[in-house]
Amino acid sequence: MPTNKFVLWFHEIDKDDVATVGGKGANLGEMTKSGFPVPNGFVVTSAAYVHMIDVNNLQDKIKAVLKGLNVEDADALNRASKQVQKLIVNSPFPKDIEEQVYKAYDKLGDNPWVAVRSSATAEDLPEASFAGQQETYLNVRGDASVIVHVRKAWASLFEPRAIYYRVQQGFDHFKVALAVPVQKMVQSDVSGIMFSINPVTNDKTRIVIEAVWGLGENIVQGAVTPDHYEVDKTELKLLEHKMVHQDIEMVRSGEGNIQRKVPVSRQDKRKLTDAQAEEVAELGKKLQKHYFFPQDSEWAIENGKLYVVQTRPITTVNATTTKNNEVKAQKPISGKLILTGQPASPGVVTGIVNILKSAKEINKIKRGDILVTDMTTPDFVPAMKRAVAIVTNKGGQTSHAAIVSRELGVPCVVGTKTATTILKQGRVITVDGAAGKVYESLLKASSINFNPASPAVHIQEGPILKTATKVYVNLGEPELAEEIAKRNVDGVGLLRAEFMMAGIGIHPKKLIHEKKSKIFVDKLADGIGKICAAFGERPVVYRASDFKTNEYSHLRGGEQYEPSEPNPMLGYRGAYRYIHDADVFDLELEAIKQVRNKMGYKNLHLMIPFVRNVNELKEVKKIVIASGLSRTATFKLWMMVEIPVNVILLDDFIDVGIDGISVGTNDLTMLMLGTDRDNETVAADYDERNPAVLWALEHIIKTAHKRGITVSVCGQAPSSHPDVAEFLCKNGVTSVSVTPDVIEKTRQVLYDTEKKLVNRHK
Repeated sequence: MPTNKFVLWFHEIDKDDVATVGGKGANLGEMTKSGFPVPNGFVVTSAAYVHMIDVNNLQDKIKAVLKGLNVEDADALNRASKQVQKLIVNSPFPKDIEEQVYKAYDKLGDNPWVAVRSSATAEDLPEASFAGQQETYLNVRGDASVIVHVRKAWASLFEPRAIYYRVQQGFDHFKVALAVPVQKMVQSDVSGIMFSINPVTNDKTRIVIEAVWGLGENIVQGAVTPDHYEVDKTELKLLEHKMVHQDIEMVRSGEGNIQRKVPVSRQDKRKLTDAQAEEVAELGKKLQKHYFFPQDSEWAIENGKLYVVQTRPITTVNATTTKNNEVKAQKPISGKLILTGQPASPGVVTGIVNILKSAKEINKIKRGDILVTDMTTPDFVPAMKRAVAIVTNKGGQTSHAAIVSRELGVPCVVGTKTATTILKQGRVITVDGAAGKVYESLLKASSINFNPASPAVHIQEGPILKTATKVYVNLGEPELAEEIAKRNVDGVGLLRAEFMMAGIGIHPKKLIHEKKSKIFVDKLADGIGKICAAFGERPVVYRASDFKTNEYSHLRGGEQYEPSEPNPMLGYRGAYRYIHDADVFDLELEAIKQVRNKMGYKNLHLMIPFVRNVNELKEVKKIVIASGLSRTATFKLWMMVEIPVNVILLDDFIDVGIDGISVGTNDLTMLMLGTDRDNETVAADYDERNPAVLWALEHIIKTAHKRGITVSVCGQAPSSHPDVAEFLCKNGVTSVSVTPDVIEKTRQVLYDTEKKLVNRHK
């Protein structure tokens, strides 16, 4: 893009333009080009924001305000935020940007009403990380007013919540920029949010729609509890709906928006007919098919016409699956049911009620509290991160409270109507987020002990349990490492590369092509190093990248480098990829060497995934050795066992020379049983406890023992099924690697099993 082009129309951009127009802008362009019903508009690019900062010499001034800021001090954070925003709002608006915005607005129509949105981006970071932290302005009219609101959007990059997030994540404030989409307003009669899967249960057969009268801000903010509709994804037939009384709606009035009373004739009327709900669901189904990933989309209906005004991927699929599995394994709750609402984020916890009247009181929340409030906004996020559960009066499954709770892995119940009056300050309650229920607890506040590394409250227990079978953790997020390392865990059995690579956000081949490989290596090494540092001398096993082509293609620039495959699971992935195009694998090895040799963390080891044949393992070993990484007492080479051929020819693979194996039960189960656990049509047949899978596990463990190498299991099975963990222990598995939420539970199962085995042999 020319350096002086500060405005781009939606039809000029697509999903690969995140660096220029942010994630929101890129998706608006992608949908426009693909024929989805998107209201027309343009984007004031991130280059415009950078230009504004430069010509006004604001960088040094902003740095001076933020220097030494303690973001945990809410008052200091608010003062700093106001100072920085004042600097931006009071600075001259660059004329060259102003002229381009005026021309674009004139082309959009005859003095049209528009929405001015914020679309954050960052150098080498995905926009999704910044979702919900900047402002949106609805019903803006007039070119001068558009300029005013573009400036306000720029200033919102330094909202307190945005400053807090960047500091917490270690992001440079000036590696983050802001693009501003300007989009024709839909004066919606009805609006809402649509999830192309059930966001609470992860049921892939259903599309969930929530709807309110008027503009959609009320549903996002949770100011109004919406109607709830569920549609069968295959047949596109409405399965169920729940109508909710609505008193107020947001509508345009004069030069702004007001909350007005809904006419009595509509207060108890369904927002969508069956046909309309099915039309919205059809749009959601098409969006998921286009993006190859479940979508969270905002829609609106004006004069009977349906529009989509933004979409983004649902980022909580894995987290909610784990939580739901954990809930299924728990004993029934025995307390008295005292409150019912809508399920919003799964999980069961017990904690202490702390009622907040507004976001100004967020400092009241301590670790271990259950946050109870009327509704949450983005300003509540610091408190939501400390809370172990969230209960609100208002909102639905698509409200801010619900979405953020799922992202944080915190149980949440919304739309209870009376939580702030029924629940009493300081009382102990149990929240079941999957069922949407709140129970009385007989525990006293003094008996509650919160483990900060786990989003749950535990009763004070006895001494730390020790087991002969090691308990490792599956981990991919460096920011969680320090707290998780404080728990009773023996190391990291599966350090997933994919989370960190997705965090970088750009396809590594694109960075190589642009001669920016160092960015990838440094960021990957930094993330790995944080995890190794947190775990000290305990082992950290890095599994080399195993993105499938459809997953890789979603990284910026990915479509240019990834083939289109009919079955990516069995396609271009794992060891085969390293051999046939070693460039990216070489960068991973470089990051490992940087962590081990420059940072000095010798607890880091390497694991190779998806090895289809013995020769592939030999060739990958050659690449590893050529890079300067040889097997030693402090550097072990592991291989994943996740394909039936690995089981059948395990002796031959071990002959190549490896130190250990780790069984990926997810892929192994699918390939043993010939069923896809992510395909709702056949997923019911997926079961890690199938006799064929258990036979394979027993054979693997026995072979490893015979050959004198370690054997671990790092798939979902020991996390989801305590009986599988017990089976593995009885057969002599060296270690299991589980998700963070079941570390203690798995340790207890292994402890009890080992105790039984010892007593049996006395």
